[in-house]
Amino acid sequence: MIRLNELPQTYLVTPEPLPDQPLADFIAHLERALEAGVRLVQLRAKTLTAPQYARLAEQALACCRHHDARLLLNAPARVALAMQADGVHLTSTRLMACEARPLPAELLVSVACHDARQVLQANRIGADLMTISPVLPTATHTTAVPLGWPRFSELAASTTIPVYALGGMTAETLAQAHKAGAYGIAAIRSLWDGATAVPSAGVGSEPG
Repeated sequence: MIRLNELPQTYLVTPEPLPDQPLADFIAHLERALEAGVRLVQLRAKTLTAPQYARLAEQALACCRHHDARLLLNAPARVALAMQADGVHLTSTRLMACEARPLPAELLVSVACHDARQVLQANRIGADLMTISPVLPTATHTTAVPLGWPRFSELAASTTIPVYALGGMTAETLAQAHKAGAYGIAAIRSLWDGATAVPSAGVGSEPG
């Protein structure tokens, strides 16, 4: 299991690449986020084909290595292993389909949770970190019903796995997230668009 002091308090989830967007433009945007302090990245690009995703992951991994940042692939675990990424992020569907931890201990397993059943499954397979979402209304998932801070806090208290609050998060919500039991925050737009990240680790509240 990962040690808490090895995790940053901010976790960037990349947006979907724009239609016909050159990979170089996407990587340049990632570069700016890393320069702002991001050190943990989930490459989420569900609209790409498998070969397109592999090409993007290869470039994103080189970019993250240059900045001493970790890259997790939102893809099957076998893809993360083949690409020699730092780990995998499991969607809630992939999480619930897991019978055991999908990667060896030296690689990170991040999971997406939205309810108590999924948090329990994350505990069972030995995930290293999780996102709980959506906490607040978010422009990227407009139809999702927000959990709100009280329910988020209940879910975060049910695990010792480091929890990242996701959904409507910005640098301004980090303190509130800590109060609610989160280790840190995960975000798409606020971190992708150049907001200063919080690269230091170990100063957040440990969930549970």
